[in-house]
Amino acid sequence: MIELRHLEKKYEQATPLKDVNTVIHDGDVISIIGPSGTGKSTLIRCINMLERPTGGQILLDGVDITAPKYDLTQARRKMGMVFQSFNLFGHLTVIENLMLAPMDILKKSRQEAYDTGVTLLKRVGLAGRELQYPEQLSGGQKQRVAIARTLAMDPDVILLDEPTSALDPTMVGEVQAVIRDLAQTGKTMMIVTHEMNFARAICNRVFYMDEGGIYEDGTPEQIFDNPQRERTRRFIRKLKVLELTIDSLDYDFLGVGAEIDRYCLQNDIPPRTKYRIRLAFEELVQQMLRPVLRRTPISVSVEYAPTEEQATVTVSYGGEKFDPAGGENELSYKVLKASVEELSYIYDANAEQKNTVRVRISEKTPA
Repeated sequence: MIELRHLEKKYEQATPLKDVNTVIHDGDVISIIGPSGTGKSTLIRCINMLERPTGGQILLDGVDITAPKYDLTQARRKMGMVFQSFNLFGHLTVIENLMLAPMDILKKSRQEAYDTGVTLLKRVGLAGRELQYPEQLSGGQKQRVAIARTLAMDPDVILLDEPTSALDPTMVGEVQAVIRDLAQTGKTMMIVTHEMNFARAICNRVFYMDEGGIYEDGTPEQIFDNPQRERTRRFIRKLKVLELTIDSLDYDFLGVGAEIDRYCLQNDIPPRTKYRIRLAFEELVQQMLRPVLRRTPISVSVEYAPTEEQATVTVSYGGEKFDPAGGENELSYKVLKASVEELSYIYDANAEQKNTVRVRISEKTPA
């Protein structure tokens, strides 16, 4: 078991890990996902102590491996690391790469290390490659050798840092097949990856990293099908988001229109959907809300999900309960309702902005 307590990692210009707390149970297979720069690789490099944390503790089977006098060799006997850049020794043959650490650290005999290496090369589909050098292998083959080298130490925990990111797309599948096989062995695994379908297929837990830590931790079903937190939801759905605040009666209407057009252009939003986003803004905010809510700030959020071919315009505002459906501008409401797939209103007396109107626009909705 691995326990992280208030783990922190600071660099001069950034703090990727601010206060990370979690327990990794024996046998967990954890996919670590999230936007670039959110500390995914830093997390597993800290766990393996390749990066020394600047704060907090890492407990491996109850022992604090961040303690000043702790012998890191003990931890590295239990944890193996697979890097995205392979890190094979170019001057050694494939089998020599596999034999080196077991002989040096585990004190295995040369024959025992050799026999184990041959067995592992068969396991990763590279039987007969023992005497080749890394330069004679493809990228996918090098990564499979790197995985076999890690397995040669028989670690309890395997950490993989984007193991397919440096590979040609045609080679990704062969490495993923080996990792899928490993995931069935009962070993504890943590895998940093940008391959969402792969992450979902092999793990029992997912860490979504953001805001300096594990922003959301859940099962694959929760994270990929029903994320609980907003940033996770946006990442999983690959949402493109535009946020606007209309805070006065004489706001720059033309400027907002240009901003919506620019947002649609940058995100390849189809012309018909762009037109309906603008129409939703103009009819709802300009025609129905702004004349009534003369001094009340109005928040507008436009979200576009290309995978679902739909956009959502969410408009929130404070003040007394006001449903545009019951307002005086019946024509604008009818025009808007006829142009979108769904139009809903919610009032929540406990919310900061008590009124919310949500418009869903689908590219499949007939014109």
